[in-house]
Amino acid sequence: QVQLVESGGGLVQPGGSLTLSCAASGTIFSRNTMGWYRQAPGKQREQREQVAIIYGIGSKDYADSVKGRFTISRDNAKRMVYLQMSSLKPEDTAVYYCRDISRGYWGQGTQVTVSS
Repeated sequence: QVQLVESGGGLVQPGGSLTLSCAASGTIFSRNTMGWYRQAPGKQREQREQVAIIYGIGSKDYADSVKGRFTISRDNAKRMVYLQMSSLKPEDTAVYYCRDISRGYWGQGTQVTVSS
């Protein structure tokens, strides 16, 4: 059974930084495309925004809204995916979800709030 567990969310001031972590189990992790998504306040599940993707071969894609500020990475040996976030803005406030895109599984989400 695939399980994704996010951690690292919290409250941060505008301009600050935060790193999210996602621990994966029950899947052939190293081959899978993994991603981070976010669901802003008041948005429905179907409106989750794809923030960043990292493919099994290591290439990456980012939403225009986070390019230059967010970095996705993975450690296949530890079965971990990370999202380093810097220069955070209030509009980055959301629940952030880890997703095994290859298998279609979601984590439970971690709240990120950017506010002074």
